[in-house]
Amino acid sequence: MELMASERESFDLSGPLHLTYIDWDNMYHRKSVAASLVQGVYILEKDRQEQRQSVNALAPPWWAFFNFQLHSTLVDDVDSSIFGAIYEFNPPSSKCNDNLHRSPRYVIAFRGTITKADSVSRDIELDMHFVRNGLHQTSRAEVAIQAVRNMVASVGDTHIWLAGHSLGSAMAMLTGKTMAKSSIFIESFLFNPPYVSAPIERIKDKKVKHGLRIASSVITAGLTIAMKAKQQKKGLSSSFDSFDSLSAWVPCLFVNPSDPICSEYKGYFEHRRKMEEIGAGSIERLATQNSIGCLVMSAFGKESEPLHLIPSASLTVNLSPSRDFKEAHGIHQWWKPDLCLESKLYKY
Repeated sequence: MELMASERESFDLSGPLHLTYIDWDNMYHRKSVAASLVQGVYILEKDRQEQRQSVNALAPPWWAFFNFQLHSTLVDDVDSSIFGAIYEFNPPSSKCNDNLHRSPRYVIAFRGTITKADSVSRDIELDMHFVRNGLHQTSRAEVAIQAVRNMVASVGDTHIWLAGHSLGSAMAMLTGKTMAKSSIFIESFLFNPPYVSAPIERIKDKKVKHGLRIASSVITAGLTIAMKAKQQKKGLSSSFDSFDSLSAWVPCLFVNPSDPICSEYKGYFEHRRKMEEIGAGSIERLATQNSIGCLVMSAFGKESEPLHLIPSASLTVNLSPSRDFKEAHGIHQWWKPDLCLESKLYKY
């Protein structure tokens, strides 16, 4: 039976109550905890909007169930909405858990778009910044990056997780990539990360789909070579070199093929493998780090970086059937038991 909106916000009605013991070596457990903490950020903001406080607040069980405490919230300076939270893990000393060394000490989580009056206009504005590859230029991104830098400086990168869903996944991607450029590689859980591209993955005919991808790769690689030559001629440092430096960062991506917002990641990584198999790996290594839109903007002297493109990832695809887009894009799917999942590691 479909849960009402308010029921979906209640941990007791829709949370992973079956996870009474967390095996920190188990990826299902790890992703379920990460997804629940992201949901906690959504509910924190909804509690704020609905003025649900104290015993009426619905957010706390989403982290307290897993022995986390709310360390601090991240607030957007434009609309005062809560877009992120920093959680601190405080396991009870009475519990014996041999793999606590795999647990995080802190989790920095980011929510996605909330379609309610108090936050929707700002969230959609940021969605548009992402589409135009300008999310890094926003004040919300500055707050997020500074929060991560402060935590790393305080406790080190090995004790921190990043997590996000949808727009929040893009924010986690941005902060993770920013830190990776400084050789700080933070464990990251990105749920339904948005991918800016034509929905080629939705094409049923495999030959047509593969042909379109090859054509796109050849064009993108050609433009990349031209841009590199132009930058070298002007004596500028190449922005393309930074892609190699990111390859040691391997975020965990969780996508649903029925969700057009994130489904293209499946094709993005599979196409790279296929291009290697047909002997066109060198072309794809150039194409995979750039988008045609960003290259065109760079040609006109506008700063642009394709945030959604990454060299390496652990990609998990949910092959379980989804009833509709809402379910395919939703955060709730990622802690359901008995999911049909397919996971692959892609290294650049």
